[in-house]
Amino acid sequence: MYAYIKGVLKAVRPDSVVLDNHGIGYHILVPAHFAEGLAAGDEVTAYTHFSVREDAMQLFGFRTEDELELFRLLLSVSGIGPKGALGVLTGMSADELRFAILSDDASSIAKAPGIGRKTAQKIILELKDKLDLEEAFEKKVQLTEEALADGKDSPESEAVLALAALGYPRGDALKAVRKVLGAGTDPLDVEAILKAALREL
Repeated sequence: MYAYIKGVLKAVRPDSVVLDNHGIGYHILVPAHFAEGLAAGDEVTAYTHFSVREDAMQLFGFRTEDELELFRLLLSVSGIGPKGALGVLTGMSADELRFAILSDDASSIAKAPGIGRKTAQKIILELKDKLDLEEAFEKKVQLTEEALADGKDSPESEAVLALAALGYPRGDALKAVRKVLGAGTDPLDVEAILKAALREL
């Protein structure tokens, strides 16, 4: 019914926001991170899903269409309702969820409120074939490049782009960098990440 709602942020609550659009206040249930970096009076776009049930009509909103897409995929899993799907995307980013599903990481998904290990395994079982590993890497690289364009460069993103410039496939470069950073070592600079990532390629 509503593809998105663009309006002025009027109120922020732990699990929802109110957006004013031409004098109408829309109460939208959102992931906890939705309002990070925002303040009352900011203009915001929420990509929305309108849920109609016997006992309630609710709007769920997300900062990106990617999050909304994964929210709807979660709703396709038997036994997962809107609140459960929202809980998963509150506990982890869309990117983290995608990689958790593709790598059979039920433990990470099970950390979401109201999602036990069995439900996490069901999410993986029902969604794994609907996600593409190559597409997941491409989305991550695209986000990395957008962050660089916005001036939000990080050692991770710089290392991925440097490896891509050396001729390595972007997906392989990202996988190697994530493996290095996932080793739990102290924070590394770009040069150290590159050296370690090259050993993984």
